Amino acid sequence: MATMVTTKPGRKTSPGSGPKIPGPNGNGSKGHHFQDPEWRWNRYRIGMWVGLASVAMMFTSLSSAYIVRSASSNDWTPLPMPRVLLVSTALILASSVTLEAARRKLKAGLSGLYKRWLLVTVILGLAFLVAQLFAWRQLVRQGIYLASNPHSSFFYLLTGAHALHLIGGLLGLLFLSLRWRRQVTEKTLIAKRKAATDAVTVYWHFMDALWIYLFLLLFLWR
Repeated sequence: MATMVTTKPGRKTSPGSGPKIPGPNGNGSKGHHFQDPEWRWNRYRIGMWVGLASVAMMFTSLSSAYIVRSASSNDWTPLPMPRVLLVSTALILASSVTLEAARRKLKAGLSGLYKRWLLVTVILGLAFLVAQLFAWRQLVRQGIYLASNPHSSFFYLLTGAHALHLIGGLLGLLFLSLRWRRQVTEKTLIAKRKAATDAVTVYWHFMDALWIYLFLLLFLWR
């Protein structure tokens, strides 16, 4: 006969009938979420969002300074937009599409196609940086330097900061390409690979959206 345990006056329960901790599959079995590989590697995704919050705050501060300076400056000279920036914008948009394709191929278990799409994304990212160099060179040929006027100073500062962060994204893509060169079959490693890919994908999409924002701020905002 089971021993009855009194919890409150007039209420009895048997041992083991208390609330159950949801298990990895969301049922009422005892366990812990972090015993599941899909949960254990969520630290990659969480860490990425925390890092992006600091990046967003930095660019928000720079944008605020840009807006205030442009509204209160008598020596503000709008820059002519280098046409090559339209090409770089198309390249970074395409790179987000190819990276998303790589992530979906990974989830479908198609490692070969996953690595191919990653390589295409790396190539597009490098092409974006080359296009940025051409844009800076075009402005220099026109005699527009970092200290030429406030607008040029912010242009070089914002686009340069974005390029540095994009290089960080390229390093992440290279890590994904080189870290798992062989077919992965173990469940834990598969979950880790997916989490790392999700984290890098979120970062890359953020860099994409950030560039669109900077482009509109630098050349369309008045």
